[in-house]
This record gives sequence, C-alpha cells and structure tokens, in this order.
Amino acid sequence: MHSVGMAGGNQRDKAREKTAKKQKEAQKKQSSGEKGGNKGMSLEERRQRDAAIMRQKQEKKKEPAEEGAVGGAAK
Repeated sequence: MHSVGMAGGNQRDKAREKTAKKQKEAQKKQSSGEKGGNKGMSLEERRQRDAAIMRQKQEKKKEPAEEGAVGGAAK
C-alpha cells in the first residue's frame, strides 16, 4: 500500500483561488451601470452626479487659492 500523505490536500484552496479569479474578471467586464454606486441610474443621471461632484471639488480648490492671494497682496 502506498501512503498518500499531504499530496493533493490543497485542491480546495486551488479551486477557491480559481473561482475568486473568475469572479474578479467577471466584475471587470460589468458595465458601469451595473456596478455598486451606479446601480439603477441612467447614463445621464450618472453624468449629472459626477459633474456636481467635480464642481464641488473645484470650489474647494479655489477657496484656499483665493485666501492665499488676498494675504499675499498685503506684503
């Protein structure tokens, strides 16, 4: 009789890794409308939301620049 030992004991681990890889690839192929934060939103709604976010970011970036310009002119 032959002793098998630990050979082949990692079959489940290999299967899990393979499945995880397949799921990751499938997730990459999803359209943007099917992904988490965009679910149920049309393309136009996503564009409007993203534009509003970008406007907020631009306003935040302008504020420190304006304060610096006012303080720099006093020198």
